[in-house]
Amino acid sequence: MKTAIEKADVLIEALGWIRKFRDKITVIKLGGSVMEHEDALRHVLLDIVFMETVGMRPVVVHGGGAAISRAMAEAGIEPHFVQGRRYTDAKVRDIVERVLARDTNERLADWIERLGGRAAPLNFRNENNVLFGRRLQLADKQGQAIDLGYVGEVTRVDRTTIENLCYAGIVPVIPSMCQDDRGEKLNVNADTAATAVAQSLGAEKLVYLSDVNGVRRDKDDPNSLIHSLKASQARELLASGAIDAGMIPKIEACLETLNRGVRKVHIIDGRLRHSLLLEVYTSHGVGTELVHDEGDAADGRTKEQTNCQR
Repeated sequence: MKTAIEKADVLIEALGWIRKFRDKITVIKLGGSVMEHEDALRHVLLDIVFMETVGMRPVVVHGGGAAISRAMAEAGIEPHFVQGRRYTDAKVRDIVERVLARDTNERLADWIERLGGRAAPLNFRNENNVLFGRRLQLADKQGQAIDLGYVGEVTRVDRTTIENLCYAGIVPVIPSMCQDDRGEKLNVNADTAATAVAQSLGAEKLVYLSDVNGVRRDKDDPNSLIHSLKASQARELLASGAIDAGMIPKIEACLETLNRGVRKVHIIDGRLRHSLLLEVYTSHGVGTELVHDEGDAADGRTKEQTNCQR
């Protein structure tokens, strides 16, 4: 009986959050080690099915770097990175399209369906691509243009198609590739693709699934996790060097996302079982949420939960 009551208490705690986020869009960026561990990925997708079932509007944007690297190795192609981005010639682009925008994309959508949800793979083969853009232009230290091949950035998102699927109870599953005005298919960084989608949809949340449990005051101590962080506090941590080098680009992407109108950005460890539900539907959370300075305070989770219960 005690165990049953504890389970009921958990449901009651989740009730306030379920009501608060009903009909709100959450963009979830899938990638990294989560995509390589079948059990962790299954639990993430099950969380997404739960979110849709209780009335949230999850949108999945995914990468697939490890699978692409394996396919390139099988084809005898050595990877080459420029300023952290995979150089993409025509052969590599075709591999990216096959592995990322077809096989991985359709596998994720099919898995959501098998877990009891409804999903739509939005890829080129199905002729329902929703990301459009142009070739990414970067410069070296001398200001000279850098050739990245078929690497792009998103300039337009087909918001109508995504929203229509969400309101029909179908989870959109979007690969990180876009198409330019000439019909060329371009490889896009998954973090920046997720940011573009979240901004276009006016998402309530953007969740990055990471390999760590969030931002820590001491990078080597998991127990020093900062559960809620204002944008100004994040900038102070960056300036002081308190944030580990591997987390710097992630935090910078989070701050850019907040600047583009998304209300909250979350970093969670996707390897933790049901980390997505624990972050969204509990008062304490299991990761780090980043918020605007004029938004929730550092104890915003508690304040929000209080407001939900009123």
